[in-house]
Amino acid sequence: MQHNKKKKNDNKDVLNNEKPSVSDSGFIVVGKNPVKEAMRAGNQIDKLLIQKDNHDHVLGDIVSMAKKRHLIVKTVDKRSLDAMAEGQPHQGVAAMMAPFHFQTVEDAIALAEEKGEEPFLIILDHIQDPHNFGAIVRSANLCGAHGVIFPNRRSASVTAVSVKAASGAMSYTPLIKVGNLSQTLTQLKEKGFWIAVADMDGDFYGDVDMKGRFALVIGSEGKGVSDAVKKQCDFTASIPIYGDIDSFNASSAAAILMCEAARQRHCGKTTTPKTAETPDNKSTLNALTDQILSMNS
Repeated sequence: MQHNKKKKNDNKDVLNNEKPSVSDSGFIVVGKNPVKEAMRAGNQIDKLLIQKDNHDHVLGDIVSMAKKRHLIVKTVDKRSLDAMAEGQPHQGVAAMMAPFHFQTVEDAIALAEEKGEEPFLIILDHIQDPHNFGAIVRSANLCGAHGVIFPNRRSASVTAVSVKAASGAMSYTPLIKVGNLSQTLTQLKEKGFWIAVADMDGDFYGDVDMKGRFALVIGSEGKGVSDAVKKQCDFTASIPIYGDIDSFNASSAAAILMCEAARQRHCGKTTTPKTAETPDNKSTLNALTDQILSMNS
């Protein structure tokens, strides 16, 4: 399904009035790779906590990185880290982060322009599970999305669990918290975006044109996409199912659809995705899909 016809853009800069929001309090990042990525990205870290009597060489490298950045480093017992990690494997390290700075749709569009690309946005309709939230952000980054939009109420957000699942992607992917998803969709359409929704009943996802200014809506676990949001979408992208159960996990479905968007938007260009070992479209898509699905399993 093609969308070659240009959308009307009335030049109303309706999204310019949005202001970046900040989380009410700091949050905690746990695990070696997420903490290293937070430091590499230049995120503001208030304090680094290292488990006592842990002589892991990777932790030693993290401490060295922290000292070069003049961060406060403290040693704590394993019980303290266990409590902070809320059941997540902390691997002997946690970073106490400054309040998270959420960005705006305009920031995401500007990022796309800096890269010389048409903007590609992911919209989460009340995803509840922080693991799914983090995994979707990770896949969004790998597939070249320029931002992830989600509502400020009744939705997973930036927590120790979601940050861990994102494996550092939150340091590089603009996260955009909005008050009203329906209003945001209207504003995006006024800016020339085409919007597809992931749903069981619709067109085969490979037939949906995901190029140009494009946004993909992913519904919540169980309930899917709300009727109010679905009515504002231009296309419905459906993933065929050949097994016995009724649907994919939200983050797995999102990964499949984002991989297809990446294939359409980037394959055939002169630059080769990091995950691709061969230049043909099919091999590139398979490699990227396999990698992301293994992360979300």
